[in-house]
Amino acid sequence: MDTSAALELADIDALGQGALLAAGDLSAVELLEAAILRLEAGRALNAVITDLFDRGREQAAALDESGRLRSGQAGPLAGVPFLLKDLGASLGGAPEAMGSRALRGHVATENAWIVDRYLEAGLVVFGKTNTPEWGNHCTTEPSLFGPTVNPWSPTVTPGGSSGGSAAAVAAGIVPAASGGDGTGSIRVPAACCGLVGLKPRRGRTSFGPAAGHGLEGLVNEHALTRTVRDSAALLDAVTGVGVGDPYSAPMPSGPFLNALAEVPAAQRITLATGSPFPGPATDAAVVAAVERVGAVLGDLGHRVEPGTPTVDADAVAEAIAVLHTVSNAQLYELACEVLGREPREDEFEPSTWEMMREGFTTTGTEYAGAIATVHAQTRRFAAQMAGADVLLVPTLLTGPPPYGLLDQPRGSTRAFFDVEFATTGWTSLANVTGWAAMSLPLGVSDAGLPLGVQLMAPDEAILLTLAAQLETALPWADRRPPGWVGGP
Repeated sequence: MDTSAALELADIDALGQGALLAAGDLSAVELLEAAILRLEAGRALNAVITDLFDRGREQAAALDESGRLRSGQAGPLAGVPFLLKDLGASLGGAPEAMGSRALRGHVATENAWIVDRYLEAGLVVFGKTNTPEWGNHCTTEPSLFGPTVNPWSPTVTPGGSSGGSAAAVAAGIVPAASGGDGTGSIRVPAACCGLVGLKPRRGRTSFGPAAGHGLEGLVNEHALTRTVRDSAALLDAVTGVGVGDPYSAPMPSGPFLNALAEVPAAQRITLATGSPFPGPATDAAVVAAVERVGAVLGDLGHRVEPGTPTVDADAVAEAIAVLHTVSNAQLYELACEVLGREPREDEFEPSTWEMMREGFTTTGTEYAGAIATVHAQTRRFAAQMAGADVLLVPTLLTGPPPYGLLDQPRGSTRAFFDVEFATTGWTSLANVTGWAAMSLPLGVSDAGLPLGVQLMAPDEAILLTLAAQLETALPWADRRPPGWVGGP
């Protein structure tokens, strides 16, 4: 395959690339080599921090030799090149630094359950993407690997903590890459990079075998994509329960991919443009984007009405801060195990060190109280949304923020999150409540940068169906950032 053809493949989404393989137009090896060529062309983005080219080539060759791609036995994603976030997507035998200097020599000993599901679907893993230390930040600029560049502009963050994955997808290196979301870490990068970012509902996938959940249920794993159908197909691939999981979401009535073809019944949609947390007003361009989407959904037959479900913002922020301090204290113990000694302060980001030190003194009563607050505020939120099916809100309250804003120590973990929530607004509410939430690239800032609009609901199916309607009504497929590595 010549260079021009390899670059032009960037325009094709994951399902489209899988269809080329099934039709015999390309081999998995050819598709992988084209992705590697695009990765090399996009090195300056610093999106991929671990190359796994040899393992990818072995996997692709095995798929080609098996004959499964053309026999109809493989699924729709088989043979498609894929990247794993270097956090929450452990691949046995591969480096796993999680953005931390203290874990710079760490190698995963086993696959995460979700990675096994990706591999069973036939996705060809050939690299790992950049992430901030332990996923603590909604920006991706770890001191270990350096910042990832947003393909839309080098002056704004690609978001985090799945920023490396987002930049790789936005630039056209791959059609999809894995991500995780604890207070917005899939949706924030999606908004910053002009992508589709779905956070599944709580319990949709397994955290096994290493854990039962993340941050007491705040964290969910999924992916960054350019198309709605790729997000649905990937969710179909990872939906399920691992052995011994403490809880799980009800299995869907059918494949999520099939839901995209359905015309939904009229939905009751609550539209809010302000923030549930105190802080500056939402940027005018963001408000305009949300209101435009609301108008389109109204034209599609849905009932859109203004409203703002409320929570105790102070209690929610405090609970999230407490849960993060304990999580960071636990990760400190992992660093001790990996290093064989106690790590030094200079082996951590300053904000991580601050969270860890607080975690060492967080009491059991405070931790139990944070969990109780999450549950209480979930009930409060759900009660206020009882008369609606979907919540329509901004993803970020601003355009993509600059570097150096969302990763700095603020004197306390609570103060750190107060700064984050002044930018992210609604994203953490989906994590607290366990609702599914999806960011779609449906706005453009005055500077020409992408803006995300977010849909939230108790389940993913209606979000995917509405997203498919919006993708048709307000298409974004032809938007390309200046950092695009594909063909013209």
